[in-house]
Amino acid sequence: MTARIFKPAKTAMQSGTARTKEWVLEHEAGVPRQIDPLMGWTSSADTRTQVRLEFDTKEEAIAYAERNGIPYRLDEPKPRGLVRKSYADNFKFGRLGAWTH
Repeated sequence: MTARIFKPAKTAMQSGTARTKEWVLEHEAGVPRQIDPLMGWTSSADTRTQVRLEFDTKEEAIAYAERNGIPYRLDEPKPRGLVRKSYADNFKFGRLGAWTH
């Protein structure tokens, strides 16, 4: 069973960058989840999927996985796109991009 090391993206409800600066190590599911016939809940016998470890740097997460013999997959974060600084930048002279109105 492999682990996934990644940097989480911010949620749709989040405007800041809180909880997106650390690196996370999560174990991938080794066995599929099962549905309980009485209640309809999903369950799994694999308890490693409940563990989520956070590290300050990517190197710390990789060192932890190698020290404990955990095979891992590294997912690098995608670079952020162009961010407008203010509403007035949409109407400034010499702006890049086509007008839509």
